[in-house]
This record gives sequence, C-alpha cells and structure tokens, in this order.
Amino acid sequence: MAILNQILATGVISYVCTTMGIMYTWPSSTLKLFSSSNTTLDRVMTETETALLGSISSISGIIITPFSGYLIDTLGRKWCCIVFYMAQLAGWLIIVMWYRVEAVLISIFLSGLSACIFLTIPIYVSEYCQESIRGSMTSGSMIFFGIGMLLSYLLGGLLEYRLMNYTGLTLTALGVVIFSFMKESPLFLMQKGRETEAARSIAFYRGIKIGSKEVLQEMEKIKRTLNLDFENDCTPREEKKLYPEGPKKKLSPWKYLSKSCSTRKALLVSIMLYTSSIFQGLVVVQVYAEPLFEKAVPSMSAMLSSILFAVVSVIAGFLGAYLIDAIGRRPLMIYGSLATGICCVILGSQIHINWGPNWLTAVFMHVYCVTYVLGAGTVPYVIVAEIFLPEIKSFASMISIEWAFCCNFLILFIFNPLVAAVGLGPVFYLFAIICFLSVVFCYYFLPETKGLPVDELQQRFLKRANLL
Repeated sequence: MAILNQILATGVISYVCTTMGIMYTWPSSTLKLFSSSNTTLDRVMTETETALLGSISSISGIIITPFSGYLIDTLGRKWCCIVFYMAQLAGWLIIVMWYRVEAVLISIFLSGLSACIFLTIPIYVSEYCQESIRGSMTSGSMIFFGIGMLLSYLLGGLLEYRLMNYTGLTLTALGVVIFSFMKESPLFLMQKGRETEAARSIAFYRGIKIGSKEVLQEMEKIKRTLNLDFENDCTPREEKKLYPEGPKKKLSPWKYLSKSCSTRKALLVSIMLYTSSIFQGLVVVQVYAEPLFEKAVPSMSAMLSSILFAVVSVIAGFLGAYLIDAIGRRPLMIYGSLATGICCVILGSQIHINWGPNWLTAVFMHVYCVTYVLGAGTVPYVIVAEIFLPEIKSFASMISIEWAFCCNFLILFIFNPLVAAVGLGPVFYLFAIICFLSVVFCYYFLPETKGLPVDELQQRFLKRANLL
C-alpha cells in the first residue's frame, strides 16, 4: 500500500513534466511553419530567430538556476515547483494572445524559467520515497517529459495552430491545480522544525495513520540524516572536519563545499554526468525532431517519424525506470553510453555515406533513442538527487543544473550551424566520441548508489578521491 501511494503521488507530481515536454518540443512542430511564407505570425522568422526558438529557454534556465537553491530551501519543494510552473503558464498565455515573433520568443524564454522543476522534482520525490523504489520514482520526471514530448508531436501534427496552443494552456493550468493538493517534502518540514506537518506528510505519502509506528520510525531516520553523528565511525573522516565541535554549527554552502572532500567529488561526478547526458545529443533530436527526420529520412513522413520516436522514448523511459533499481545506476550508465556510442557511429556513417536503405536510418535513430534513455537520459537525474547530504543538496544540485543548462543552450544553438557546416553524419561522430569518453569516466569514477543511504554514498566518493 505504501509503495502504491508513493507511485501515485509521483505520477501526480511528475504530471507537470508532461506539460513541460509539450512546451519544450513545441518548436519541432512550429519551426517549419514559422520559417515559411504561410506563417501564422506577423512575419517570417529569420535564421537566428529559429535558432533561438529552440535554445532561448536554456538562457532563462541559466538565469534562474542560481536562485533555485535558495528558493528550494526557503519556499519548500512543493511551492517552489508551483512558482516555477507559473512561468510556463504565463508563456502559454502570451502565445495564445499575441501572434508576433517577439511574443513567441518571449514566451519560450519565460517557459524556460520553469526548467528548475527538473532540479526540484527529483529532490522532492527522493525525499519521500522508500530507498527500494527511489531510483525508479526519481526517474519519473523524465518519463513524463517523454510523454509530453509524444503529446506535443501528436497535437502539433493533428491540431490547428491556435487549438494546439489552447490545449497546451489548458493542460498547464490543470497541472497548477492538481499540484496544489500535494504535501510538502517531510525532510524539508523537519529541517524547518515543523514536525507535526512532517508526520502528516509521511502519513500522506505512505497511506498510513499519522500516529503509526512507521511514521515515527521515518521521522527518526530523517533526524539522523539531518544530524549526523560526527563521532560515529561510519561518518567519513573528512566530514568530521566540517563541524569540529559537533553538528550544531551551520556552515555556508561554499564553506561546506570547500571543506568537504566527498561533496566536491560528488559534485564533480554530477557535472560530468550532466555533460555526458547533454552532449550525447538526444536533446537536439527531441527539439528539432521533425526537420531532423525530414533531412535524415526523406522517404518517411517527418511527423510520423517524430511520433514513433517519442513512443520509443517513452517505452525506453519505463524500461530504464525498472532497470535502474534492478541492475543499478553504474552498469546502466556504462553500458548505455557504450551502446549509444556504437549507435552514433553506425547512424553517422549511414547518414554520411548512405550505405543502406533510408528505413535503416530510422531504425538506428530509434535504437539510439533507446540506448540513450536507458543510460545518460535517466541515470544522471537519479544520481544527482540522491548523492548529496541535506545541508548541501539544494546548492550542489543547483550548480549541476546550471552547468546542464549552459551545455543545453550551447548544443541547441550551434547544432543547426554545425550541421550546415559539416553535415548531419559527422555531427553524430562527435556525439559518439562523447559517449565513449563517458564510458571511461563512469568506469573509473562513478560509484554505485543503488539502495544506499546518503552518508554511505559520501564514503564511496571518498574511496575514489585518490583517482580524481
């Protein structure tokens, strides 16, 4: 019953990622329209504006992310998600009300402010889920994003432009309403000394009575996490240096980071995992799906190819959510990246020299999607949500996500000019290089995190400290 409750709660919370998937892949179905003489806007978009259409949301993500750590720890996980989500609602309202190029770009910029939900939701979910399902549930945000991507391709291909926009606005407004019924993270409430509310939150997510033994046990467990015994032999030696007189003295995030060796190693691994995730390339295929499939597989309908691609992505997301707790994070990242690299080489050579029929390009594009989602498309988001201690979690996650947005903007902005300069095939060779480098890095520096409490994870990073 407890696990079922947590699965249902995660589904409701992750629903907002579905509507974000619709908005973020909306350029795929509108790019061709906005660039044509039949545009629904006041004028045809320039080449620079079409590049910004797919990438400008990353700029706003870069701007807002430095404030996200403070907001997460001040407003709480729930209300932080709602505040960020309102930016996307504002974006849809602008699209519905104004038919100007500048208005569309402003709306995409505003929607990018809600991207910090991808930082907040994994933290939120990991703090109320049991460790046995923590990985699967934390990856739920990416699964629902894939569902949103599928809906975006379907609605963009089947609905008239205005009706598509009103649908996006309605679904986003619905997300604000249903999210308001969720409870705050019990860990956040305990941090703020609101123990009664924390007990209600635990009871809500476990489907049990507030006075039950399980609620009391979970509260004690959270207390131990928040107040680690620094004289305990299980606590990393380096962490004891942080509080020489005990755990009561609170350090600033920067000072904590400078003194904690294990946290620095964990942060470096997080940044490298996000770099791998972005530069393995699937993000550009998602955003520019229709024009990309039109170029790669001209014999097939671009809309149909995009929809099939999204379906495959969603199925792979569910498979990845199962495997991440079944076989662990580390092997999934290593073998997933290796398989993705091989797919990129085959796919790049097929596009470059056209050694096989066109349908083979579509097949390998979908295989590439599966291998990516199983590895770099799932694992980094799960690991970053579970490897940091509560004192530094929001701050360290913020730094990691900020880096991810910088990488995201860079790859989306340079992708079209890069394809024009060297061709689509060689671009996949570059993705392959990143994949193989990711395999080497994860083999040597990524510890397994499956089912482990955060203090033990910190010890594992310390054991690898001499390698970094």
